[in-house]
Amino acid sequence: MGDDRYRPLFETKRAKGTALYRVFAGSIFIGICLIWAFRVKHLPREGEDGRWVWIGLLAAELWFGFYWFLTQAHRWNQVYRRTFKDRLSQRYENELPGVDIFVCTADPVIEPPMMVINTVLSVMAYDYPPEKLSVYLSDDAGSHLTFYALSEASQFAKHWIPFCKKFNVEPRSPAAFFDSISNSQDSKQAKELAIIKKLYEDMKDRIENAAKIGRLPEEVHLRHKGFSQWDSYSSRNDHNTILQILIDGKDPNAKDMEGCALPTLVYLAREKRPKYPHNFKAGAMNALIRVSSEISNGQIILNVDCDMYANNSVAVRDALCFFMDEKKGHEIAYVQFPQNFGNITKNELYSSSMRVISQVEFHGLDGYGGPLYVGTGCFHRRDTLCGRKFSRETKNEFRIATDREREEKAHALEDKLKVLANCAYEENTEWGNEMGLKYGCPVEDVITGLSIQCQGWKSVYFNPERKAFLGVAPTTLAQTLVQHKRWSEGDFQILLSKYSPAWYANGKISLGLQLGYCCYCLWASNCLAALYYSIIPSLYLLRGISLFPECSSPWFLPFAFVAISKLAYSLAEFLWSGGTVLGWWNDQRIWLYKRTSSYLLAFIDTIAKTLGLNSDSAFVITTKVSDQEVYNRYGKEIMEFGASSPMFTALATIALINLVCLAGLMKNVAMEESIARIYETMLLQVVLCVMLVLINWPLYQGLFLRKDNGKMPNSIAIKSIVLALSVCTCFTFWT
Repeated sequence: MGDDRYRPLFETKRAKGTALYRVFAGSIFIGICLIWAFRVKHLPREGEDGRWVWIGLLAAELWFGFYWFLTQAHRWNQVYRRTFKDRLSQRYENELPGVDIFVCTADPVIEPPMMVINTVLSVMAYDYPPEKLSVYLSDDAGSHLTFYALSEASQFAKHWIPFCKKFNVEPRSPAAFFDSISNSQDSKQAKELAIIKKLYEDMKDRIENAAKIGRLPEEVHLRHKGFSQWDSYSSRNDHNTILQILIDGKDPNAKDMEGCALPTLVYLAREKRPKYPHNFKAGAMNALIRVSSEISNGQIILNVDCDMYANNSVAVRDALCFFMDEKKGHEIAYVQFPQNFGNITKNELYSSSMRVISQVEFHGLDGYGGPLYVGTGCFHRRDTLCGRKFSRETKNEFRIATDREREEKAHALEDKLKVLANCAYEENTEWGNEMGLKYGCPVEDVITGLSIQCQGWKSVYFNPERKAFLGVAPTTLAQTLVQHKRWSEGDFQILLSKYSPAWYANGKISLGLQLGYCCYCLWASNCLAALYYSIIPSLYLLRGISLFPECSSPWFLPFAFVAISKLAYSLAEFLWSGGTVLGWWNDQRIWLYKRTSSYLLAFIDTIAKTLGLNSDSAFVITTKVSDQEVYNRYGKEIMEFGASSPMFTALATIALINLVCLAGLMKNVAMEESIARIYETMLLQVVLCVMLVLINWPLYQGLFLRKDNGKMPNSIAIKSIVLALSVCTCFTFWT
């Protein structure tokens, strides 16, 4: 066994079958090169009909091949991690560092207070010394309803935390736990369960009743001095800093019902003024970094979104196994856990699980120095967020933190620290540039992680069997597309900015990691090739013109091989990751929908902004709630089209163009065309068109067959029908 003091706290294993995959990928690359050769060799001469269409197909296929090459960075060198928490406890239980947990919320309607405090309670109940745990809620709406909910949670935590530890509760979000339990508990546990559940339901009723009427009873205002800070409140975008230490972990009177210490709990609504840019979530996080440094100053910072509750009570210890490892821990700046969701349907209707990203791609990035920072479920070293560069000579500095003497009472400390969250504090400082999260991009988390890695640090991706965090996935197609528009637009802006991995990271991180970043930064750029390929080949069916090699031609083989191999591997990868066949089909559908709507608008908006035609860079929060009717359809895996959106117009128009083209082909066959000739000359085109029609079946249902409120709005249906028929008619008679 050896001396346990020298055994690592984590191990890293290479994925099996890597050599076999590389051979397979090499064969696909040969096929792609042959496709390019076919396009160049058979390019129509100058002046011949279809030359520009052929060039367009060549450009699309060059792009598909180039992008496929980039994705190999995610699959070429995958690694998997395992932690040894028992060794951590044996060596460092009395020397564990302080951990500050940041929970961010921005809208009490889109992100209801009950959801927020369930997340807060779940992280307060971590299996970790409570005196070393501090939880901060950043409320960017400055809502008195959210503060009221947090004050109620601070009282409920006195019962909830000892209950979790006594019965080893998982998960430690009260709502998720009560939804998951059965009636099989023993009598003693059942009695205590009934008591704690009654306390929770009473708290929930009080909070939801207040949210329903939009105000608090007068006695509530009198009960807690913190509500007086709203006396000068004007609006969510115009108010003073509101800072409240609801539980002071240094106060000897802050005890739970068992007499044990409670974690520190702090509410912060940073100052907002109309004339000052607030920099969205990045600004909120930077205010939290400054305020927390004066209250608890934990050496490790975890940030989670308000809908992403802790599902694994030992996740903190998992992260510390990486940071505190004697041999490699000093190299690690942050530990990223995957984004997982608790409301995914069996077949992943909107592909919101991001299954392949979390189960495959991020393991590949980990093999090249670490994953992206995705903005939630991530543990950071505090000093790396504040700009400290990596040095090989510097070893781990984790040690028992000596508590600073605190002479001020909590309310005096609150007044003293409010200035740290004021609008003007960051003026003429390096905050948002060299310190804290970066400003100026909708995905500030990605550029922050990249800049940290470019300073020499590594990051780690850890995907435990029991998911560390579970969030709320979008329950409508519109929410999904808007979310991906924001992500792809932000990533594309990074590519065109000074933080572009193409040049900013050149020579600072490994080539594989650089390509991995570029893969995500080029999401939006996929729209052009996908749009061209999903429209032009189908339109040419109407005129009986073949754009692909004949079945009898040797050039047919590389097209067939690449298409079949890519689809087969994609299916195998999805099933290996734990998905279903229908889930994979839904994933292919959303792949198409994103590239022809979300990515298209993201690409247009980013180019317009780059050219100075559009300066807006709004941060759109994804709605976390749906009405019951919408949620019922989601549970039945019925796609939701009820909202009006320009993205729906684009999707419906493309779907109808393919349907009209397929109908036109069938009409030609029925009237005069030889099936044998179509099979010989246009098989690949027909298969592509049929696949597009099949994958768009939910759209046709929403346009023509459904009667419920989730069907396609009539205005969009009429508009898309007119557009599709106009395009097909003009093309048919175009000479």
